[in-house]
Order: sequence, then C-alpha cells, then structure tokens
Amino acid sequence: MTNKLQITLTRSVIGRPQDQKETVKALGLRKLNQTVEQQDNPAIRGMINKVAHLVTVKEN
Repeated sequence: MTNKLQITLTRSVIGRPQDQKETVKALGLRKLNQTVEQQDNPAIRGMINKVAHLVTVKEN
C-alpha cells in the first residue's frame, strides 16, 4: 500500500527565490491554501524539505 501526502501551501511565494517558486509549482501548488495529494517518495520528500517553511504536510 502506497502512502499519500496532503500538501498545503500556507505561505506566499511572493518575494521568494526562483528555485523555491519552481519547487512549489512542481508540487502542483498554485494558490494559497490549495491542497494537493502526492505519493510519498524520496523525490517528493526532498521537494517538501526545500520549501518546508511555505507548506504544511499531512500524512494519510
């Protein structure tokens, strides 16, 4: 059984470095307070760690 992660953008990307903006976009997040569901794997975990100060994560 594969685990899923619910990722919510809780802080704005305005004024953030370009690489952080691109990481948030790669996670599938576009708007503030938007939640997406992603598979739990090392690549997604790495992206979450890079923008941990902008998102909240809930494990299913």
